[in-house]
Amino acid sequence: MARIPRFVFAGALGFIFNLGLVRADETCSSPYLARIEGQEEFVYVWTLGVEGLGDGADKLVTVDVKPDSPTYGKVVNSSSVDGRNEAHHGGFTDDRRQLWLAGLDTSRVFIFDVYTDAAKPRYVKTIDNFEKTTGGAIGPHGAYALPGRVFIPCLSNSKDKGGRTALVEYGNDGNYIATHWLPTKDDARGAANANFADGYGYDARVLPRKNALLTSSFTGLNNYMRDFGKLTADPEAMKHFGGTMVMWDFHARQPKKVFQVPGAPLEIRWAWGDKHNYAFTATALTSKLWLVYADDRGDWQAKEIATIGDVKGGVLPVDISLSADDKTLFVDCFGDGKCRVFDVSDPQKPKQIYEKNIGRQVNMVSQSWDGKRLYFTSSLLANWDKKGADNEQFLRGYSWDGKELKPAFDLDFTALKLGRPHHMLFGSTKLGAPRTTVASN
Repeated sequence: MARIPRFVFAGALGFIFNLGLVRADETCSSPYLARIEGQEEFVYVWTLGVEGLGDGADKLVTVDVKPDSPTYGKVVNSSSVDGRNEAHHGGFTDDRRQLWLAGLDTSRVFIFDVYTDAAKPRYVKTIDNFEKTTGGAIGPHGAYALPGRVFIPCLSNSKDKGGRTALVEYGNDGNYIATHWLPTKDDARGAANANFADGYGYDARVLPRKNALLTSSFTGLNNYMRDFGKLTADPEAMKHFGGTMVMWDFHARQPKKVFQVPGAPLEIRWAWGDKHNYAFTATALTSKLWLVYADDRGDWQAKEIATIGDVKGGVLPVDISLSADDKTLFVDCFGDGKCRVFDVSDPQKPKQIYEKNIGRQVNMVSQSWDGKRLYFTSSLLANWDKKGADNEQFLRGYSWDGKELKPAFDLDFTALKLGRPHHMLFGSTKLGAPRTTVASN
Protein backbone atom coordinates (compact mmCIF):
# COMPACT_ATOMS: atom_id res chain seq x y z
CA MET A 1 0.00 0.00 0.00
CA ALA A 2 1.19 3.52 -0.69
CA ARG A 3 2.68 5.35 2.27
CA ILE A 4 0.10 7.57 4.01
CA PRO A 5 1.51 10.97 5.07
CA ARG A 6 1.75 11.81 8.77
CA PHE A 7 -0.57 14.78 8.31
CA VAL A 8 -3.39 12.33 7.49
CA PHE A 9 -2.74 10.47 10.75
CA ALA A 10 -2.68 13.73 12.65
CA GLY A 11 -6.12 14.66 11.39
CA ALA A 12 -7.65 12.60 14.18
CA LEU A 13 -5.91 14.68 16.84
CA GLY A 14 -8.05 17.78 16.54
CA PHE A 15 -11.79 18.05 15.92
CA ILE A 16 -13.61 21.36 16.05
CA PHE A 17 -17.37 21.35 16.48
CA ASN A 18 -19.14 24.54 17.48
CA LEU A 19 -22.70 24.82 16.26
CA GLY A 20 -22.82 28.47 17.27
CA LEU A 21 -19.91 29.41 15.01
CA VAL A 22 -20.34 27.03 12.10
CA ARG A 23 -23.74 27.76 10.61
CA ALA A 24 -23.50 26.61 7.03
CA ASP A 25 -22.82 23.83 4.54
CA GLU A 26 -24.45 20.44 4.13
CA THR A 27 -24.56 18.25 7.22
CA CYS A 28 -23.51 15.17 5.22
CA SER A 29 -20.15 16.62 4.13
CA SER A 30 -16.69 15.31 5.04
CA PRO A 31 -15.20 16.86 8.22
CA TYR A 32 -12.02 17.47 6.23
CA LEU A 33 -13.85 19.67 3.74
CA ALA A 34 -13.40 23.45 3.72
CA ARG A 35 -16.69 24.73 5.07
CA ILE A 36 -18.99 27.36 3.61
CA GLU A 37 -19.15 30.61 5.58
CA GLY A 38 -22.76 31.74 5.84
CA GLN A 39 -25.55 30.26 3.75
CA GLU A 40 -25.01 28.11 0.67
CA GLU A 41 -25.28 30.14 -2.56
CA PHE A 42 -25.61 27.38 -5.13
CA VAL A 43 -26.82 23.80 -5.37
CA TYR A 44 -24.83 21.72 -7.86
CA VAL A 45 -26.90 18.86 -9.31
CA TRP A 46 -25.16 15.90 -11.00
CA THR A 47 -27.73 14.87 -13.59
CA LEU A 48 -28.26 11.77 -15.75
CA GLY A 49 -28.71 12.40 -19.46
CA VAL A 50 -31.83 11.09 -21.18
CA GLU A 51 -31.72 10.09 -24.82
CA GLY A 52 -33.72 12.54 -26.92
CA LEU A 53 -34.04 15.10 -24.11
CA GLY A 54 -31.93 18.20 -24.71
CA ASP A 55 -28.41 17.15 -25.66
CA GLY A 56 -28.94 13.74 -24.02
CA ALA A 57 -25.70 13.99 -22.02
CA ASP A 58 -24.97 13.81 -18.30
CA LYS A 59 -24.44 17.31 -16.92
CA LEU A 60 -23.61 19.42 -13.92
CA VAL A 61 -26.47 21.84 -13.31
CA THR A 62 -26.05 24.93 -11.11
CA VAL A 63 -29.06 26.36 -9.27
CA ASP A 64 -29.03 29.73 -7.51
CA VAL A 65 -30.26 29.49 -3.89
CA LYS A 66 -29.07 32.89 -2.61
CA PRO A 67 -31.78 34.61 -0.56
CA ASP A 68 -33.35 37.60 -2.33
CA SER A 69 -31.50 36.79 -5.56
CA PRO A 70 -33.50 37.61 -8.73
CA THR A 71 -32.64 34.13 -9.98
CA TYR A 72 -33.38 32.31 -6.71
CA GLY A 73 -34.53 28.75 -7.38
CA LYS A 74 -33.53 28.97 -11.05
CA VAL A 75 -30.93 27.20 -13.18
CA VAL A 76 -28.04 29.60 -13.83
CA ASN A 77 -25.62 27.22 -15.54
CA SER A 78 -25.44 23.79 -17.14
CA SER A 79 -22.27 22.03 -18.25
CA SER A 80 -22.53 18.74 -20.17
CA VAL A 81 -19.92 15.99 -20.15
CA ASP A 82 -19.26 13.35 -22.79
CA GLY A 83 -22.16 10.94 -23.16
CA ARG A 84 -24.33 9.12 -20.64
CA ASN A 85 -22.28 7.51 -17.88
CA GLU A 86 -24.95 6.79 -15.24
CA ALA A 87 -24.22 9.98 -13.32
CA HIS A 88 -24.56 9.17 -9.64
CA HIS A 89 -22.56 10.74 -6.79
CA GLY A 90 -19.79 13.29 -6.52
CA GLY A 91 -17.69 15.14 -3.99
CA PHE A 92 -15.26 17.99 -3.45
CA THR A 93 -11.55 17.93 -2.80
CA ASP A 94 -10.72 19.06 0.73
CA ASP A 95 -9.90 22.62 -0.41
CA ARG A 96 -13.25 22.75 -2.21
CA ARG A 97 -11.59 23.93 -5.40
CA GLN A 98 -12.59 20.88 -7.42
CA LEU A 99 -15.76 18.82 -7.74
CA TRP A 100 -15.27 15.17 -8.79
CA LEU A 101 -18.31 13.55 -10.44
CA ALA A 102 -18.52 9.81 -11.02
CA GLY A 103 -20.21 7.66 -13.67
CA LEU A 104 -21.32 4.22 -12.45
CA ASP A 105 -21.58 2.66 -15.90
CA THR A 106 -18.45 3.90 -17.69
CA SER A 107 -16.23 4.27 -14.59
CA ARG A 108 -15.22 7.73 -15.67
CA VAL A 109 -14.66 10.55 -13.19
CA PHE A 110 -15.22 14.11 -14.38
CA ILE A 111 -13.38 16.91 -12.58
CA PHE A 112 -14.67 20.50 -12.47
CA ASP A 113 -13.13 23.70 -11.15
CA VAL A 114 -15.78 25.20 -8.84
CA TYR A 115 -13.47 27.77 -7.21
CA THR A 116 -12.62 30.21 -10.00
CA ASP A 117 -16.28 30.97 -10.67
CA ALA A 118 -18.65 29.17 -8.30
CA ALA A 119 -21.67 30.05 -10.43
CA LYS A 120 -20.14 28.56 -13.58
CA PRO A 121 -18.10 25.41 -12.84
CA ARG A 122 -15.42 24.78 -15.46
CA TYR A 123 -14.63 21.31 -16.77
CA VAL A 124 -10.96 20.45 -16.12
CA LYS A 125 -10.28 16.81 -16.97
CA THR A 126 -11.62 13.26 -17.07
CA ILE A 127 -10.13 10.22 -15.37
CA ASP A 128 -10.92 7.67 -18.08
CA ASN A 129 -8.51 4.84 -17.17
CA PHE A 130 -10.06 4.07 -13.79
CA GLU A 131 -10.49 0.31 -14.30
CA LYS A 132 -6.94 -0.25 -15.53
CA THR A 133 -5.27 2.01 -12.99
CA THR A 134 -7.11 0.65 -9.97
CA GLY A 135 -6.54 -3.01 -10.80
CA GLY A 136 -10.10 -3.83 -11.77
CA ALA A 137 -12.29 -1.72 -9.49
CA ILE A 138 -15.24 -0.23 -11.42
CA GLY A 139 -18.44 1.65 -10.67
CA PRO A 140 -16.99 4.65 -8.81
CA HIS A 141 -19.68 5.83 -6.45
CA GLY A 142 -18.51 9.35 -5.66
CA ALA A 143 -15.65 11.18 -3.92
CA TYR A 144 -15.06 11.80 -0.20
CA ALA A 145 -12.59 14.49 0.85
CA LEU A 146 -9.46 13.57 2.82
CA PRO A 147 -6.44 15.84 3.39
CA GLY A 148 -4.87 16.27 -0.05
CA ARG A 149 -6.70 13.30 -1.53
CA VAL A 150 -10.10 11.71 -2.09
CA PHE A 151 -11.64 8.35 -1.27
CA ILE A 152 -13.66 6.84 -4.12
CA PRO A 153 -15.81 3.92 -2.92
CA CYS A 154 -16.71 1.58 -5.77
CA LEU A 155 -19.62 -0.78 -6.42
CA SER A 156 -18.23 -3.46 -8.72
CA ASN A 157 -15.26 -5.11 -10.43
CA SER A 158 -14.23 -5.71 -14.03
CA LYS A 159 -13.80 -9.49 -13.69
CA ASP A 160 -17.41 -10.56 -13.18
CA LYS A 161 -19.20 -7.20 -12.74
CA GLY A 162 -20.56 -8.49 -9.45
CA GLY A 163 -20.52 -6.88 -6.02
CA ARG A 164 -16.96 -7.54 -4.88
CA THR A 165 -15.24 -4.17 -4.95
CA ALA A 166 -12.77 -1.74 -3.41
CA LEU A 167 -12.02 1.68 -1.97
CA VAL A 168 -9.74 3.72 -4.19
CA GLU A 169 -7.57 6.72 -3.31
CA TYR A 170 -6.53 9.51 -5.65
CA GLY A 171 -4.56 12.66 -4.95
CA ASN A 172 -6.17 16.04 -5.49
CA ASP A 173 -3.98 16.29 -8.58
CA GLY A 174 -5.90 13.40 -10.15
CA ASN A 175 -3.09 10.87 -9.76
CA TYR A 176 -3.86 7.36 -8.51
CA ILE A 177 -2.53 6.38 -5.06
CA ALA A 178 -3.93 3.04 -3.87
CA THR A 179 -6.69 0.41 -4.06
CA HIS A 180 -8.06 -1.23 -0.91
CA TRP A 181 -10.21 -4.29 -1.62
CA LEU A 182 -13.06 -4.98 0.77
CA PRO A 183 -12.77 -8.14 2.87
CA THR A 184 -14.32 -11.41 1.71
CA LYS A 185 -14.65 -14.83 3.29
CA ASP A 186 -11.68 -16.00 1.24
CA ASP A 187 -9.58 -12.91 1.89
CA ALA A 188 -10.65 -11.34 5.19
CA ARG A 189 -7.52 -9.18 5.44
CA GLY A 190 -7.51 -9.73 9.19
CA ALA A 191 -11.07 -8.58 9.82
CA ALA A 192 -13.14 -10.21 12.58
CA ASN A 193 -16.45 -11.89 11.65
CA ALA A 194 -15.01 -12.89 8.28
CA ASN A 195 -17.80 -15.46 7.83
CA PHE A 196 -20.11 -12.52 7.04
CA ALA A 197 -17.72 -10.76 4.64
CA ASP A 198 -19.15 -10.40 1.11
CA GLY A 199 -16.74 -7.85 -0.40
CA TYR A 200 -19.55 -5.48 -1.42
CA GLY A 201 -19.25 -1.69 -1.13
CA TYR A 202 -21.24 1.53 -1.40
CA ASP A 203 -20.49 4.43 0.97
CA ALA A 204 -17.33 5.28 2.96
CA ARG A 205 -17.27 7.79 5.84
CA VAL A 206 -14.68 8.72 8.47
CA LEU A 207 -14.89 9.65 12.17
CA PRO A 208 -11.37 11.12 12.53
CA ARG A 209 -11.08 11.36 16.31
CA LYS A 210 -11.83 7.63 16.67
CA ASN A 211 -9.63 6.57 13.73
CA ALA A 212 -12.79 4.96 12.33
CA LEU A 213 -13.62 4.36 8.68
CA LEU A 214 -17.01 2.77 8.05
CA THR A 215 -18.19 1.29 4.74
CA SER A 216 -21.56 -0.03 3.57
CA SER A 217 -22.73 -2.25 0.71
CA PHE A 218 -25.06 -2.40 -2.29
CA THR A 219 -24.77 -4.52 -5.46
CA GLY A 220 -22.70 -4.94 -8.61
CA LEU A 221 -22.99 -3.56 -12.15
CA ASN A 222 -24.87 -6.65 -13.33
CA ASN A 223 -27.73 -5.55 -11.06
CA TYR A 224 -27.62 -1.75 -10.87
CA MET A 225 -27.60 -1.33 -14.66
CA ARG A 226 -30.52 -3.74 -15.10
CA ASP A 227 -34.21 -2.85 -15.47
CA PHE A 228 -35.66 -2.76 -11.96
CA GLY A 229 -38.79 -4.76 -12.76
CA LYS A 230 -36.80 -7.54 -14.38
CA LEU A 231 -34.28 -7.50 -11.56
CA THR A 232 -36.84 -7.91 -8.79
CA ALA A 233 -38.51 -10.73 -10.73
CA ASP A 234 -35.22 -12.66 -10.86
CA PRO A 235 -34.73 -14.59 -7.57
CA GLU A 236 -31.11 -15.39 -8.35
CA ALA A 237 -30.20 -11.76 -9.07
CA MET A 238 -31.86 -10.64 -5.83
CA LYS A 239 -29.44 -12.84 -3.90
CA HIS A 240 -26.58 -10.63 -5.08
CA PHE A 241 -26.99 -7.64 -2.79
CA GLY A 242 -24.70 -6.66 0.03
CA GLY A 243 -25.65 -7.41 3.61
CA THR A 244 -22.62 -6.06 5.47
CA MET A 245 -20.86 -3.03 6.85
CA VAL A 246 -17.15 -2.94 7.67
CA MET A 247 -15.29 -0.99 10.35
CA TRP A 248 -11.72 -0.12 9.34
CA ASP A 249 -8.63 1.23 11.03
CA PHE A 250 -8.65 4.48 9.06
CA HIS A 251 -4.95 5.29 9.35
CA ALA A 252 -3.81 1.82 8.33
CA ARG A 253 -6.64 1.30 5.83
CA GLN A 254 -7.08 -2.06 7.55
CA PRO A 255 -10.53 -3.74 7.88
CA LYS A 256 -11.10 -4.62 11.53
CA LYS A 257 -14.64 -5.95 11.88
CA VAL A 258 -17.48 -7.04 9.58
CA PHE A 259 -21.07 -6.44 10.68
CA GLN A 260 -24.02 -8.42 9.37
CA VAL A 261 -26.57 -5.79 8.20
CA PRO A 262 -29.05 -7.52 5.85
CA GLY A 263 -30.78 -5.71 3.02
CA ALA A 264 -28.25 -3.38 1.36
CA PRO A 265 -27.22 -0.72 3.89
CA LEU A 266 -26.59 2.42 1.82
CA GLU A 267 -25.72 5.91 3.08
CA ILE A 268 -23.67 6.35 6.26
CA ARG A 269 -24.09 9.39 8.50
CA TRP A 270 -21.74 9.83 11.45
CA ALA A 271 -23.00 11.94 14.35
CA TRP A 272 -21.17 15.28 14.71
CA GLY A 273 -21.14 15.67 18.51
CA ASP A 274 -17.67 15.33 20.05
CA LYS A 275 -18.87 12.56 22.39
CA HIS A 276 -21.28 10.90 19.96
CA ASN A 277 -19.58 7.72 18.79
CA TYR A 278 -22.21 6.38 16.41
CA ALA A 279 -23.48 6.42 12.84
CA PHE A 280 -26.81 5.71 11.15
CA THR A 281 -27.64 3.83 7.98
CA ALA A 282 -30.82 2.58 6.30
CA THR A 283 -31.26 -0.75 4.53
CA ALA A 284 -32.92 -0.33 1.13
CA LEU A 285 -34.36 -3.83 0.74
CA THR A 286 -35.64 -4.33 4.29
CA SER A 287 -36.66 -0.74 5.22
CA LYS A 288 -34.80 -0.69 8.53
CA LEU A 289 -32.74 1.89 10.40
CA TRP A 290 -29.46 0.64 11.82
CA LEU A 291 -27.03 2.09 14.33
CA VAL A 292 -23.30 1.40 14.38
CA TYR A 293 -21.97 2.47 17.77
CA ALA A 294 -19.18 2.09 20.30
CA ASP A 295 -20.39 0.14 23.34
CA ASP A 296 -19.35 0.75 26.96
CA ARG A 297 -16.06 -1.08 26.34
CA GLY A 298 -15.32 0.92 23.23
CA ASP A 299 -16.06 -2.00 20.90
CA TRP A 300 -17.98 -1.27 17.71
CA GLN A 301 -21.38 -2.92 17.33
CA ALA A 302 -24.25 -2.81 14.81
CA LYS A 303 -27.92 -2.90 15.79
CA GLU A 304 -31.30 -2.63 14.06
CA ILE A 305 -33.18 0.20 15.78
CA ALA A 306 -36.37 0.95 13.82
CA THR A 307 -38.64 0.05 10.91
CA ILE A 308 -39.12 2.72 8.26
CA GLY A 309 -42.77 3.00 7.21
CA ASP A 310 -45.57 0.47 7.57
CA VAL A 311 -46.07 -0.23 3.88
CA LYS A 312 -46.31 -3.89 2.83
CA GLY A 313 -43.19 -4.79 0.88
CA GLY A 314 -41.23 -1.85 2.27
CA VAL A 315 -40.64 1.71 1.12
CA LEU A 316 -37.10 1.46 -0.33
CA PRO A 317 -35.26 4.02 1.84
CA VAL A 318 -32.41 5.44 -0.24
CA ASP A 319 -30.89 8.55 1.35
CA ILE A 320 -30.65 9.93 4.87
CA SER A 321 -29.56 13.24 6.39
CA LEU A 322 -28.65 13.81 10.05
CA SER A 323 -29.06 17.30 11.50
CA ALA A 324 -25.96 19.10 12.80
CA ASP A 325 -27.17 18.78 16.41
CA ASP A 326 -27.60 14.99 15.95
CA LYS A 327 -31.26 15.16 16.99
CA THR A 328 -33.18 14.78 13.72
CA LEU A 329 -32.82 12.22 10.91
CA PHE A 330 -34.48 12.74 7.51
CA VAL A 331 -35.11 9.52 5.55
CA ASP A 332 -36.03 9.58 1.84
CA CYS A 333 -38.11 6.65 0.61
CA PHE A 334 -38.11 6.05 -3.14
CA GLY A 335 -40.96 3.55 -3.03
CA ASP A 336 -43.70 5.94 -1.91
CA GLY A 337 -41.98 9.29 -2.50
CA LYS A 338 -42.08 10.31 1.16
CA CYS A 339 -39.53 11.87 3.45
CA ARG A 340 -39.90 10.50 6.97
CA VAL A 341 -38.44 12.45 9.87
CA PHE A 342 -37.18 10.74 13.03
CA ASP A 343 -36.30 12.13 16.44
CA VAL A 344 -32.96 10.45 17.15
CA SER A 345 -32.07 12.35 20.34
CA ASP A 346 -31.79 8.87 21.82
CA PRO A 347 -30.00 7.11 18.94
CA GLN A 348 -30.92 3.70 20.32
CA LYS A 349 -34.65 4.51 20.22
CA PRO A 350 -35.65 6.59 17.16
CA LYS A 351 -39.20 7.89 16.92
CA GLN A 352 -40.90 9.04 13.73
CA ILE A 353 -42.27 12.55 14.25
CA TYR A 354 -43.29 13.66 10.76
CA GLU A 355 -43.63 12.64 7.14
CA LYS A 356 -44.08 14.56 3.90
CA ASN A 357 -44.87 13.43 0.38
CA ILE A 358 -42.16 14.97 -1.81
CA GLY A 359 -43.19 13.42 -5.13
CA ARG A 360 -44.11 10.17 -6.84
CA GLN A 361 -40.49 9.18 -6.33
CA VAL A 362 -37.75 10.79 -4.27
CA ASN A 363 -34.07 9.94 -3.91
CA MET A 364 -31.50 12.34 -2.45
CA VAL A 365 -31.89 14.80 0.43
CA SER A 366 -29.39 17.56 1.29
CA GLN A 367 -29.82 19.54 4.51
CA SER A 368 -28.26 22.89 5.40
CA TRP A 369 -26.03 23.08 8.47
CA ASP A 370 -28.42 25.43 10.28
CA GLY A 371 -31.25 22.95 9.67
CA LYS A 372 -33.51 25.49 8.02
CA ARG A 373 -33.37 24.30 4.41
CA LEU A 374 -33.62 20.92 2.67
CA TYR A 375 -33.31 20.04 -1.00
CA PHE A 376 -34.63 16.90 -2.70
CA THR A 377 -34.00 15.18 -6.04
CA SER A 378 -35.90 12.39 -7.74
CA SER A 379 -33.69 10.01 -9.73
CA LEU A 380 -32.29 6.79 -8.29
CA LEU A 381 -30.84 4.98 -11.33
CA ALA A 382 -31.80 5.34 -14.99
CA ASN A 383 -33.22 1.82 -15.15
CA TRP A 384 -34.74 1.92 -11.66
CA ASP A 385 -36.74 5.14 -11.92
CA LYS A 386 -40.49 4.79 -12.19
CA LYS A 387 -42.31 4.82 -15.54
CA GLY A 388 -44.95 7.01 -17.14
CA ALA A 389 -46.53 9.74 -15.01
CA ASP A 390 -44.69 8.45 -11.94
CA ASN A 391 -41.37 9.32 -13.57
CA GLU A 392 -41.18 12.81 -12.04
CA GLN A 393 -37.75 14.40 -12.35
CA PHE A 394 -37.24 17.38 -10.09
CA LEU A 395 -35.15 19.45 -7.73
CA ARG A 396 -37.35 20.77 -4.91
CA GLY A 397 -36.38 23.14 -2.12
CA TYR A 398 -38.12 23.30 1.26
CA SER A 399 -37.84 25.25 4.47
CA TRP A 400 -37.91 23.39 7.80
CA ASP A 401 -39.04 25.00 11.06
CA GLY A 402 -38.62 21.90 13.20
CA LYS A 403 -42.23 20.87 12.66
CA GLU A 404 -42.98 20.78 8.94
CA LEU A 405 -41.46 21.05 5.48
CA LYS A 406 -42.76 24.01 3.46
CA PRO A 407 -42.15 24.32 -0.33
CA ALA A 408 -39.72 27.03 -1.44
CA PHE A 409 -39.14 26.24 -5.14
CA ASP A 410 -39.70 23.45 -7.66
CA LEU A 411 -37.70 22.76 -10.84
CA ASP A 412 -39.04 20.28 -13.40
CA PHE A 413 -35.90 18.82 -14.99
CA THR A 414 -37.88 17.09 -17.74
CA ALA A 415 -39.60 20.29 -18.82
CA LEU A 416 -36.24 22.06 -18.70
CA LYS A 417 -34.76 19.28 -20.88
CA LEU A 418 -31.97 18.67 -18.37
CA GLY A 419 -32.46 14.97 -17.53
CA ARG A 420 -32.69 13.02 -14.28
CA PRO A 421 -31.34 14.96 -11.24
CA HIS A 422 -29.44 12.81 -8.79
CA HIS A 423 -26.76 14.03 -6.36
CA MET A 424 -26.67 17.54 -4.88
CA LEU A 425 -23.73 19.47 -3.44
CA PHE A 426 -23.59 22.99 -2.03
CA GLY A 427 -21.48 25.76 -3.56
CA SER A 428 -20.40 29.19 -2.38
CA THR A 429 -17.95 32.02 -3.01
CA LYS A 430 -17.21 32.24 0.74
CA LEU A 431 -15.10 29.42 2.17
CA GLY A 432 -13.49 28.83 5.56
CA ALA A 433 -11.39 26.23 7.32
CA PRO A 434 -12.42 22.56 7.63
CA ARG A 435 -14.15 21.33 10.78
CA THR A 436 -11.32 18.90 11.46
CA THR A 437 -7.99 20.57 12.20
CA VAL A 438 -4.79 18.94 10.96
CA ALA A 439 -1.89 19.08 13.42
CA SER A 440 1.68 19.41 12.13
CA ASN A 441 3.73 16.96 14.17
